[in-house]
Amino acid sequence: MDIRNIAIIAHVDHGKTTLVDQLLRQSGAFRANQQVAERALDSNELERERGITILAKCTSVVWQGVRINIVDTPGHADFGGEVERILSMVDGVVVLVDAAEGPLPQTKFVVGKALKQGLRPIVVINKVDRPDARVQDVHNDIFDLFAALDASDEQLDFPTLYASGREGWAIADLADERADLKPLFELVIRHVPAPKANPNAPFAMLATTLESDPYLGRVLTGRIHAGTARVNMPVKAIGRDGRVIEQARLTKLLAFRGLERRPIEEAEAGDIIAIAGLEETTVADTICAPEVAVAIHADPIDPPTIAMTFAVNDSPLAGREGTKVTSRMIVERLRREAEGNVAIKIRESEEKDAVEVAGRGELQLGVLIEQMRREGFELAISRPRVLLKTDAATGQRLEPIEEVLIDVDEEFSGIVVDKMSRRKGELQDMRPSGGGKQRLTFLAPTRGLIGYQGEFLNDTRGTGVMSRLFHGYAPYKGPIEGRRTGVLVSTGDGVAVAYALWNLEDRGPMFITPGTQVYQGMIIGQHTRDNDLEVNPLKGKQLTNIRTTAKDEAVRLTPPILMTLEQAIAYIADDELVEVTPKSVRLRKRLLDPNARKRASRAAEAV
Repeated sequence: MDIRNIAIIAHVDHGKTTLVDQLLRQSGAFRANQQVAERALDSNELERERGITILAKCTSVVWQGVRINIVDTPGHADFGGEVERILSMVDGVVVLVDAAEGPLPQTKFVVGKALKQGLRPIVVINKVDRPDARVQDVHNDIFDLFAALDASDEQLDFPTLYASGREGWAIADLADERADLKPLFELVIRHVPAPKANPNAPFAMLATTLESDPYLGRVLTGRIHAGTARVNMPVKAIGRDGRVIEQARLTKLLAFRGLERRPIEEAEAGDIIAIAGLEETTVADTICAPEVAVAIHADPIDPPTIAMTFAVNDSPLAGREGTKVTSRMIVERLRREAEGNVAIKIRESEEKDAVEVAGRGELQLGVLIEQMRREGFELAISRPRVLLKTDAATGQRLEPIEEVLIDVDEEFSGIVVDKMSRRKGELQDMRPSGGGKQRLTFLAPTRGLIGYQGEFLNDTRGTGVMSRLFHGYAPYKGPIEGRRTGVLVSTGDGVAVAYALWNLEDRGPMFITPGTQVYQGMIIGQHTRDNDLEVNPLKGKQLTNIRTTAKDEAVRLTPPILMTLEQAIAYIADDELVEVTPKSVRLRKRLLDPNARKRASRAAEAV
């Protein structure tokens, strides 16, 4: 059968997964009466909640006798480890851009990788039925973006379609009838070349993604570069350096048909398949017939830029809410994650019962922690820290820098520029983007951006949009001011009392409600001053036999600040931890004993 392999590239929220839903519907991949969840490709629970794509997914449709394999790629740069490998499986890309927002950094990140691999893009300007659509301007912005990314003349001569993914139509000219997605199917078949693969050579494929299946075990997905794969055929796996990793048989061969993975007996060169039966082979390894000697080229992956310590929860409440609490269980789970997700690296930490986990950004590690807590894990998480490098030639310290693109109402641009400059961000560009909004571009150290997202949303009344992209390493920018306030730390173990919290309200906002279980060293609120304050949230009202004429005042508490996992990770200082369990997110001091904290701070001052 004739095959086309394409990837769909888009920024978060530009409608990529919704468009793929419509492609599946209109190609007949679903029965007319079949019940299918909206955004069917976002199968992961966290993807549905956050409305983002985290894992690359593969699906396939048949249009007029041609099989089109479609790969849905993550838009967040934090999940870029997935993106680079996915592009090695495809021969064309569909770049999907919102008709009002235009191309944003995550689009730029993946498009840059695609152009570098010589893929010729098809541009789909989506949501052209939005009232604030600016179709022509966006088309010009896309051309400028491709030119800035050093696209070749052939790549700059890209075909464009105008579409509404939600309504399920695409047109080549805005005056055309808006019926269905037939123009998109036809353009893909016409514009994207068939895979270059030799069907007569010995079998060889590059493993691109790895996942764990409860029934099949380890499942590796990739594109067949040459030859034919058959069930039970003998194969071997070669690493990037050419050494043989293992020899085995293909016990199960699976192909993507609509949203399902179906078992097949054989697959031909050019098709994207999943195979089971290999115990040690991982991403970027070559799976091939025994006579093949040379590995298929695989690109190196961008390095992690941020690290956190995942430790055993040693608080007095440990083990009450989770079922997986030992360091052995935590290390095993993280090893499994690092095996399938090449953008994550783990290593033993100097601390007891702790592992250092390095990744691309706070979002990626936040998603991993959220998945682990839902699986029943209890953890103590440290503040994120950036991974510095040393310049071999000059001995200078280098730190990761990110390109930050901010869309904000004009009235808030002043405070954003002020806050970013305090975080050592340098303004590169400032231009109006229509509708009373401004687009600001900064280069800022990753260090300065940790914890800024929540503050940014407060400063812009929730209307600002911030996108980040790894830019490169640059000389260390010097100290950046951290949190300006101290915290309120509990002095005792027990249950917080409303009367005590009411008396503490003038000290600062609370993080807990009455009835919350607290312990010595747990952070229960934010101090209004810059020092930490030890307080007693357990102190009840003493009863006496003297009565006042006025009735006792009812205790009315200000609603507390209840932090999400990401907000808590961004909030803590270096001497604090986030205690994460399946039911709770608590803030605590690293050292729970107040005397140990005083000794540690004196030692730090002496240094």
